[in-house]
Amino acid sequence: MKIIIIDDDALVVTALTTIVEGAGYDVTASGNSGKEAVLLYKKHQPDLLMTDIRMSEMSGLEASKEILKEFPEANILLITTFKDDEYIYEALRTGCRGYLLKDNFKGIIPAVQAVEAGNMVFDSEIVSSIAVKSHRNITDDLSSREQDILALVAEGLNNKEIAESLFLSEGTVRNYISQMLSKLNLRDRTQLVVYYYKS
Repeated sequence: MKIIIIDDDALVVTALTTIVEGAGYDVTASGNSGKEAVLLYKKHQPDLLMTDIRMSEMSGLEASKEILKEFPEANILLITTFKDDEYIYEALRTGCRGYLLKDNFKGIIPAVQAVEAGNMVFDSEIVSSIAVKSHRNITDDLSSREQDILALVAEGLNNKEIAESLFLSEGTVRNYISQMLSKLNLRDRTQLVVYYYKS
């Protein structure tokens, strides 16, 4: 798995590189700005881009948007010190695969592994923060079974894992997700996750 690490703090880049390489992953390149993130991604097209959010010239979110516009399948994991809800929602809307706090060093490799497995990953502190601040009741929109599936989608589980957890077939899970997208007028799985945490 090829990984690019971007952060405007050289010490953070070094620390993340040490952690990631210590787990057997290949850090192909590193940089310290959003602009470098875009250039390095285009040059190397890694399996995963790990980037800070707040950086000079171009933020990690702006870089993510630019990358995902050209490479929709890009895996981007935001690693930051900020628990700002708007950043989190924007990360989800943009299509990033996860949002992790820098002080959660133990969570870095599990997060990389989750993205590698095709799942989304969000720091438990962030998930709790959003859940506490939620105001809308999703029971107004979805059946109890749909709510169960939506909660598991929001946890980052794929269709197979959801099916095993709820003793359903993968096809049934796919059908439920399609129904929810249609019912809520949403485009994709990422928007479902945004909806869940806003609701």
